[in-house]
Amino acid sequence: MDVLAEGLRVSGARGALGVVLKAGGTWGLWLDPSAGATLHIVSRGTMWLHVAGGKPLEVREGDAVLLSPGTAHGIAGGRDTTMSPCDRKATDQALADGSPLHLGSAPARTEVLVLHYEQDPEVRTPVLASLRRLTHVTSRKNAQLGKIVELLVTELAQPQIGTTAAVNSIVDLLLIQFVRAWLARHPEQASGSWLGAMRDPVVRDALERVHARPEHPWTTASLAAATAVSRTTLSRHFRSALGQTPGAYVTQWRMDLASVRLRDTDEPVESISGAVGYASPHAFSRAFRRARGMPPGEYRSRLRA
Repeated sequence: MDVLAEGLRVSGARGALGVVLKAGGTWGLWLDPSAGATLHIVSRGTMWLHVAGGKPLEVREGDAVLLSPGTAHGIAGGRDTTMSPCDRKATDQALADGSPLHLGSAPARTEVLVLHYEQDPEVRTPVLASLRRLTHVTSRKNAQLGKIVELLVTELAQPQIGTTAAVNSIVDLLLIQFVRAWLARHPEQASGSWLGAMRDPVVRDALERVHARPEHPWTTASLAAATAVSRTTLSRHFRSALGQTPGAYVTQWRMDLASVRLRDTDEPVESISGAVGYASPHAFSRAFRRARGMPPGEYRSRLRA
């Protein structure tokens, strides 16, 4: 079981191309916080990234930077350039017809691909929210990233049959590259986050088993036995890596799985309850009400309404 792949799949972590920026002369744009993560890829020229409380960061051609959800930031052609608010009308037009968003004055010397990643709001496992602030990756130090970016730029420059599907797949592949880079570069920020838990072999081993068999009647004792550690050791590692007990994580993951199935399928509640590890629909309904504030049937009806 690839825990990262499963977490991204269930959490609905999906990427989409926002706009292509073409900028020249003196330009600067301030972007308000968004619910999802934001990725900027400089395909030509250079830009400066400004994040509140941090020093300006130069992002060169072939570089990319991923910002965690809710990070207000600005991008500009210079280190000390004054940034203007985003022109919503021009941005909406670019999003609607796929045209570039022009900034500053011609000729354009910098091109930036702006992408967004969002997570299913019904899933509580914080995959994208685990990212901390920003991760800057250069193609000079990550050849694989450079190849992926080159493929994306080529698809956008020469649209043809299947380009939309190809771009979506490439954008999702970029997220994997950044998650790997974040895990490698930010070990000090790993504790207390879902992504950081992938660095702890004890927790990762336990998560693999839970994700592979969510229907199994897991307890802290049985999970500890399956991973060949003591209950005390397992609990200590879970609290350090995720800030919760093994039992709390198992319940959270089961509720995420159940929420998605209630919304997206017509499976009976009885079937879903067994699939996520509950011996009876009654026990499942009690647990679901505690987690989501309403019984499964009402939850399904409200989402579909």
